[in-house]
Amino acid sequence: MAKKLEVKKDVSVRNKKAKFEYHLIDKYTAGIVLKGSEIKGIRTGKVSLVDSFCLFIGDELWIRNLHISPYEMGSFYNHEAKADRKLLLNKRELRKLEAGSKDTGVTIIPYHLFINDRGFAKVQIALAKGKKIYDKRQDIKEKDLKREMSYR
Repeated sequence: MAKKLEVKKDVSVRNKKAKFEYHLIDKYTAGIVLKGSEIKGIRTGKVSLVDSFCLFIGDELWIRNLHISPYEMGSFYNHEAKADRKLLLNKRELRKLEAGSKDTGVTIIPYHLFINDRGFAKVQIALAKGKKIYDKRQDIKEKDLKREMSYR
């Protein structure tokens, strides 16, 4: 008897560490160029944004280290789990991102992957600057205060 895979309608994968590690300066929504079984892997919800980042190769923006688990029901046509994938943005947005990422300490990170109304996989990326240790401590302190206030 064959296994039945559960396909989710609303896929929303977040990189929880992104907002803790970086100040998000500018946000964009980009499409992803996917191959065959990759969309099926996303729809099953087996995606990880941890350690993924974006970089420019030529004039194109690519996402690296985005882990999409291979589709279990796929055959030998299955995709590679951590392949580089091209991101789809307007030229104006690409120019803004490229100019912004040339500053020191600024990088482009993906922080949210989802499937939109039409069934296309989209990723939200942000121009981000790394936080200092004292900024992280301040965030932890604020989070603890909010948690403590909600208990009272």
